[in-house]
Amino acid sequence: MGLILEVNEKVSPLTTLELGIQKKLFKNSNCIAQKREAAGLTSTASANLKSVSSVGTLKIPALIMAGGMGKRIGLSIEKPLLPLLGKPMIEWVVDAVKSAKKVSEFYVVTSQNTAETERKCLVNGLRVVRTDAKGYHDDLKQALAKTRIQGPVFTVSSDVPALTGGFLDKVFLEFEKNMVDALTVLVPVEKRLALGLSTSSTYPFEGALYCVSGVNIINASKISEEKLDERPIITEETEAVLNVNTLQDLEIAEKILRQLKRE
Repeated sequence: MGLILEVNEKVSPLTTLELGIQKKLFKNSNCIAQKREAAGLTSTASANLKSVSSVGTLKIPALIMAGGMGKRIGLSIEKPLLPLLGKPMIEWVVDAVKSAKKVSEFYVVTSQNTAETERKCLVNGLRVVRTDAKGYHDDLKQALAKTRIQGPVFTVSSDVPALTGGFLDKVFLEFEKNMVDALTVLVPVEKRLALGLSTSSTYPFEGALYCVSGVNIINASKISEEKLDERPIITEETEAVLNVNTLQDLEIAEKILRQLKRE
């Protein structure tokens, strides 16, 4: 059986030694990032993330966000449980997070909107954090408080079925290079339109609109600050492009994933 974290339940935070190692690594990475940026080598507008050539020992936790109402789908079934090639959509995301070398542990964040998702996750032995369904950002803050996560954390939507562990590892590598308060993965609007995907969730950057992928890294200690040192990564990789928000998105995702399985 899984575990539900209640408000007063304690989870051991990072030890002082772990935090010290983390800060030292981040400081060194930040120096490297500054030198790269001065030389014009910033990765912010990268079309495709580079493969991870070496995987260090530093890992961070992940939160799979699965508490939204999924109104745009327009079905009675909870969005994370939408069937996709024989299994619920959230299972594709769980498998990706489990296989990522840079993820130390993960929790599924649920709410009253996704009671059945919560039940199935618990049956599968996953750790669940129940929030009050006050919106994405409020639920994220509550989940971070309950888990007592400190430092960087992946936040991953439960509706990105093409996600892979390798992709998450590459995102973390970019985070280490740039060392900002928050990193968000964006997709060009044109890429989703070309595939027939919806473009309702957008993010303005340098005078243009991009679609959010649902994959982010944020420093938990900065979550309540009004202004964050935030940097986007722009990519057209399938792992980020397939964010399912409508039934049409789901149908297109099925076709693309079926094709990928044949390759």
